[in-house]
Amino acid sequence: GATGNWGEQKKAASSKAGVSQVLNRYTFASTLSHLRRTNTPIGRDGKIAKPRQLHNTHWGLVCPAETPEGQACGLVKNLSLMAYITIGTPGYPLVDFLSSNDMELLEEYEPQRSPNATKVFVNGVWVGTHRDPLMLHKVVQDVRRQGVVNHEVSIIRDIRDREFKIFTDAGRVCRPLFVIDNDPRSERRGQLVLQKEHIEKLEDDHTLPPDERFGWEGLLFSGTVEYLDAEEEETVMIVMTPEDLDMSRQMQLGYEEPKD
Repeated sequence: GATGNWGEQKKAASSKAGVSQVLNRYTFASTLSHLRRTNTPIGRDGKIAKPRQLHNTHWGLVCPAETPEGQACGLVKNLSLMAYITIGTPGYPLVDFLSSNDMELLEEYEPQRSPNATKVFVNGVWVGTHRDPLMLHKVVQDVRRQGVVNHEVSIIRDIRDREFKIFTDAGRVCRPLFVIDNDPRSERRGQLVLQKEHIEKLEDDHTLPPDERFGWEGLLFSGTVEYLDAEEEETVMIVMTPEDLDMSRQMQLGYEEPKD
Protein backbone atom coordinates (compact mmCIF):
# COMPACT_ATOMS: atom_id res chain seq x y z
CA GLY A 1 0.00 0.00 0.00
CA ALA A 2 1.03 3.65 -0.46
CA THR A 3 2.36 5.31 2.67
CA GLY A 4 2.86 8.77 1.18
CA ASN A 5 6.41 8.77 2.54
CA TRP A 6 8.93 10.04 0.00
CA GLY A 7 12.30 8.35 0.32
CA GLU A 8 13.65 4.86 0.73
CA GLN A 9 11.87 2.47 3.07
CA LYS A 10 14.96 2.21 5.31
CA LYS A 11 15.07 5.97 5.89
CA ALA A 12 11.34 6.21 6.59
CA ALA A 13 11.97 8.45 9.61
CA SER A 14 13.84 11.13 7.64
CA SER A 15 11.58 10.97 4.59
CA LYS A 16 9.04 13.62 3.69
CA ALA A 17 5.34 12.84 3.92
CA GLY A 18 2.86 14.30 1.47
CA VAL A 19 5.10 14.66 -1.59
CA SER A 20 2.75 12.30 -3.41
CA GLN A 21 -0.93 12.48 -2.55
CA VAL A 22 -4.15 10.98 -3.80
CA LEU A 23 -5.89 13.65 -5.87
CA ASN A 24 -9.18 14.66 -4.30
CA ARG A 25 -12.06 13.74 -6.66
CA TYR A 26 -14.95 14.51 -4.33
CA THR A 27 -16.35 17.23 -6.60
CA PHE A 28 -14.95 19.13 -9.59
CA ALA A 29 -14.40 22.21 -7.42
CA SER A 30 -12.62 20.17 -4.74
CA THR A 31 -10.22 18.79 -7.39
CA LEU A 32 -9.40 22.31 -8.61
CA SER A 33 -8.89 23.45 -5.03
CA HIS A 34 -6.60 20.50 -4.27
CA LEU A 35 -4.44 21.23 -7.33
CA ARG A 36 -3.79 24.81 -6.16
CA ARG A 37 -3.06 24.00 -2.52
CA THR A 38 0.11 25.15 -0.75
CA ASN A 39 1.58 23.86 2.47
CA THR A 40 3.67 25.55 5.20
CA PRO A 41 5.96 22.94 6.79
CA ILE A 42 5.47 23.96 10.43
CA GLY A 43 4.47 21.43 13.08
CA ARG A 44 0.66 21.39 13.14
CA ASP A 45 0.58 20.92 16.92
CA GLY A 46 2.36 24.23 17.62
CA LYS A 47 -0.06 26.91 18.78
CA ILE A 48 1.92 29.75 17.14
CA ALA A 49 -0.44 32.28 15.61
CA LYS A 50 1.86 34.41 13.44
CA PRO A 51 2.41 32.03 10.46
CA ARG A 52 -1.32 31.31 10.38
CA GLN A 53 -2.44 34.91 10.03
CA LEU A 54 -3.19 36.60 6.74
CA HIS A 55 -0.26 38.84 5.78
CA ASN A 56 -0.38 41.85 3.45
CA THR A 57 2.29 40.31 1.19
CA HIS A 58 -0.26 37.59 0.31
CA TRP A 59 -2.24 40.23 -1.62
CA GLY A 60 -3.16 38.97 -5.08
CA LEU A 61 -1.19 35.74 -4.68
CA VAL A 62 -2.98 33.76 -1.95
CA CYS A 63 -6.72 33.36 -1.45
CA PRO A 64 -7.67 35.14 1.81
CA ALA A 65 -10.63 32.84 2.49
CA GLU A 66 -9.86 29.29 1.43
CA THR A 67 -7.99 27.58 4.23
CA PRO A 68 -8.98 24.59 6.38
CA GLU A 69 -10.42 24.95 9.87
CA GLY A 70 -8.68 23.43 12.85
CA GLN A 71 -5.01 22.57 13.32
CA ALA A 72 -3.87 23.38 9.74
CA CYS A 73 -5.72 26.71 9.63
CA GLY A 74 -3.64 29.36 7.88
CA LEU A 75 -0.74 26.95 7.33
CA VAL A 76 -2.43 25.31 4.35
CA LYS A 77 -3.28 28.02 1.83
CA ASN A 78 -4.61 28.16 -1.72
CA LEU A 79 -3.20 30.11 -4.65
CA SER A 80 -5.36 32.94 -5.95
CA LEU A 81 -7.32 32.22 -9.11
CA MET A 82 -4.82 33.89 -11.45
CA ALA A 83 -1.61 33.37 -9.50
CA TYR A 84 1.00 31.38 -11.39
CA ILE A 85 4.20 29.68 -10.23
CA THR A 86 7.11 30.03 -12.66
CA ILE A 87 8.50 26.79 -14.08
CA GLY A 88 11.86 28.41 -14.84
CA THR A 89 13.86 28.97 -18.02
CA PRO A 90 17.64 29.00 -18.64
CA GLY A 91 19.37 32.28 -17.80
CA TYR A 92 22.38 32.16 -20.15
CA PRO A 93 20.54 33.28 -23.35
CA LEU A 94 19.66 36.48 -21.48
CA VAL A 95 23.31 37.14 -20.60
CA ASP A 96 24.14 36.98 -24.32
CA PHE A 97 21.19 39.24 -25.11
CA LEU A 98 22.32 41.78 -22.49
CA SER A 99 25.89 41.70 -23.83
CA SER A 100 24.61 42.48 -27.32
CA ASN A 101 22.78 45.46 -25.77
CA ASP A 102 25.93 47.24 -24.52
CA MET A 103 26.35 45.43 -21.23
CA GLU A 104 30.01 45.30 -20.20
CA LEU A 105 30.89 41.86 -18.89
CA LEU A 106 32.15 41.74 -15.32
CA GLU A 107 35.61 40.55 -16.48
CA GLU A 108 36.04 43.71 -18.56
CA TYR A 109 34.64 46.17 -16.01
CA GLU A 110 36.94 49.02 -14.94
CA PRO A 111 35.46 50.76 -11.89
CA GLN A 112 37.54 53.94 -12.24
CA ARG A 113 36.31 54.48 -15.81
CA SER A 114 32.58 54.28 -15.08
CA PRO A 115 32.04 54.43 -11.30
CA ASN A 116 28.32 55.13 -11.64
CA ALA A 117 27.49 52.18 -13.88
CA THR A 118 24.55 50.00 -12.88
CA LYS A 119 25.29 46.42 -11.81
CA VAL A 120 23.46 43.75 -13.83
CA PHE A 121 22.41 40.52 -12.11
CA VAL A 122 20.93 37.41 -13.72
CA ASN A 123 19.43 34.96 -11.20
CA GLY A 124 21.43 36.58 -8.40
CA VAL A 125 24.78 36.33 -10.21
CA TRP A 126 26.56 39.59 -11.01
CA VAL A 127 27.26 39.26 -14.74
CA GLY A 128 28.21 42.79 -15.78
CA THR A 129 27.54 46.53 -15.74
CA HIS A 130 25.56 48.92 -17.90
CA ARG A 131 25.74 52.70 -18.34
CA ASP A 132 22.16 53.30 -19.49
CA PRO A 133 19.89 51.16 -17.29
CA LEU A 134 16.76 53.08 -18.33
CA MET A 135 17.27 52.12 -21.96
CA LEU A 136 18.20 48.53 -21.03
CA HIS A 137 15.10 48.17 -18.87
CA LYS A 138 12.89 49.40 -21.70
CA VAL A 139 14.51 47.06 -24.25
CA VAL A 140 14.20 43.94 -22.08
CA GLN A 141 10.64 44.86 -21.10
CA ASP A 142 9.67 45.31 -24.76
CA VAL A 143 11.09 41.95 -25.84
CA ARG A 144 9.31 40.28 -22.93
CA ARG A 145 6.01 41.88 -23.91
CA GLN A 146 6.53 40.68 -27.51
CA GLY A 147 7.17 37.15 -26.26
CA VAL A 148 10.80 37.01 -27.47
CA VAL A 149 11.86 36.64 -23.83
CA ASN A 150 9.68 34.27 -21.78
CA HIS A 151 6.75 36.01 -20.06
CA GLU A 152 7.72 34.58 -16.67
CA VAL A 153 11.12 36.34 -16.60
CA SER A 154 11.09 39.19 -14.08
CA ILE A 155 12.93 42.46 -14.67
CA ILE A 156 13.72 44.64 -11.66
CA ARG A 157 15.47 47.99 -11.88
CA ASP A 158 16.50 49.32 -8.48
CA ILE A 159 17.27 52.96 -9.24
CA ARG A 160 18.58 53.86 -5.78
CA ASP A 161 21.01 50.96 -5.45
CA ARG A 162 21.94 51.16 -9.16
CA GLU A 163 21.05 47.51 -9.71
CA PHE A 164 19.31 45.82 -12.62
CA LYS A 165 18.13 42.32 -11.73
CA ILE A 166 16.67 39.62 -13.96
CA PHE A 167 15.22 36.38 -12.62
CA THR A 168 14.37 33.35 -14.75
CA ASP A 169 14.31 30.71 -12.00
CA ALA A 170 11.48 28.37 -11.04
CA GLY A 171 9.19 28.77 -8.05
CA ARG A 172 8.49 32.51 -8.11
CA VAL A 173 4.81 33.32 -7.67
CA CYS A 174 3.43 35.79 -10.25
CA ARG A 175 0.12 37.38 -11.11
CA PRO A 176 -1.10 38.90 -14.37
CA LEU A 177 -1.70 42.64 -14.67
CA PHE A 178 -2.94 44.84 -17.49
CA VAL A 179 -0.17 46.87 -19.12
CA ILE A 180 -0.46 50.66 -19.35
CA ASP A 181 1.20 52.42 -22.29
CA ASN A 182 4.02 54.51 -20.81
CA ASP A 183 5.77 55.50 -24.03
CA PRO A 184 6.21 59.32 -23.96
CA ARG A 185 5.90 59.45 -27.78
CA SER A 186 2.63 57.49 -27.87
CA GLU A 187 -0.63 59.39 -28.24
CA ARG A 188 -2.25 56.73 -26.05
CA ARG A 189 0.15 57.37 -23.20
CA GLY A 190 -1.32 56.59 -19.77
CA GLN A 191 -4.05 54.34 -21.18
CA LEU A 192 -4.43 50.57 -21.18
CA VAL A 193 -2.78 48.72 -24.04
CA LEU A 194 -5.95 46.58 -24.05
CA GLN A 195 -8.29 47.86 -26.77
CA LYS A 196 -11.72 47.04 -28.19
CA GLU A 197 -9.94 45.12 -30.98
CA HIS A 198 -8.43 42.69 -28.44
CA ILE A 199 -11.86 42.08 -26.89
CA GLU A 200 -13.34 41.49 -30.35
CA LYS A 201 -10.58 38.97 -31.14
CA LEU A 202 -11.38 37.12 -27.91
CA GLU A 203 -15.09 37.11 -28.80
CA ASP A 204 -14.31 35.70 -32.26
CA ASP A 205 -12.40 32.81 -30.66
CA HIS A 206 -15.40 30.54 -30.15
CA THR A 207 -15.94 30.29 -33.92
CA LEU A 208 -12.26 29.53 -34.67
CA PRO A 209 -10.39 26.18 -34.55
CA PRO A 210 -8.18 25.83 -31.42
CA ASP A 211 -4.87 26.49 -33.24
CA GLU A 212 -6.07 29.84 -34.65
CA ARG A 213 -7.51 31.29 -31.46
CA PHE A 214 -6.22 34.56 -29.98
CA GLY A 215 -6.83 33.52 -26.38
CA TRP A 216 -4.79 34.31 -23.28
CA GLU A 217 -1.52 33.75 -25.17
CA GLY A 218 -2.67 36.38 -27.66
CA LEU A 219 -3.12 38.89 -24.84
CA LEU A 220 0.35 38.05 -23.50
CA PHE A 221 2.14 38.29 -26.86
CA SER A 222 0.38 41.52 -27.83
CA GLY A 223 1.78 43.10 -24.64
CA THR A 224 -1.71 43.63 -23.19
CA VAL A 225 -1.19 41.69 -19.97
CA GLU A 226 2.06 40.68 -18.30
CA TYR A 227 3.01 38.48 -15.36
CA LEU A 228 4.77 40.26 -12.49
CA ASP A 229 6.35 38.44 -9.56
CA ALA A 230 6.39 39.83 -6.02
CA GLU A 231 9.80 41.46 -6.40
CA GLU A 232 9.08 43.20 -9.70
CA GLU A 233 5.71 44.33 -8.37
CA GLU A 234 7.53 46.38 -5.72
CA THR A 235 9.17 48.53 -8.39
CA VAL A 236 6.08 49.38 -10.46
CA MET A 237 3.05 51.62 -10.10
CA ILE A 238 -0.19 49.65 -9.95
CA VAL A 239 -3.59 51.28 -10.21
CA MET A 240 -6.57 49.43 -8.74
CA THR A 241 -9.46 50.54 -10.96
CA PRO A 242 -9.95 52.14 -14.40
CA GLU A 243 -11.46 55.17 -12.62
CA ASP A 244 -8.24 55.67 -10.63
CA LEU A 245 -6.36 55.54 -13.92
CA ASP A 246 -8.54 58.29 -15.44
CA MET A 247 -8.15 60.42 -12.29
CA SER A 248 -4.36 60.12 -12.26
CA ARG A 249 -4.25 61.00 -15.96
CA GLN A 250 -6.37 64.11 -15.42
CA MET A 251 -4.25 65.19 -12.45
CA GLN A 252 -1.11 64.87 -14.61
CA LEU A 253 -2.79 67.10 -17.19
CA GLY A 254 -3.36 69.62 -14.41
CA TYR A 255 -7.08 69.29 -13.69
CA GLU A 256 -8.32 69.68 -10.12
CA GLU A 257 -9.61 66.52 -8.53
CA PRO A 258 -13.36 66.87 -7.93
CA LYS A 259 -14.31 67.67 -4.34
CA ASP A 260 -16.96 65.29 -2.97
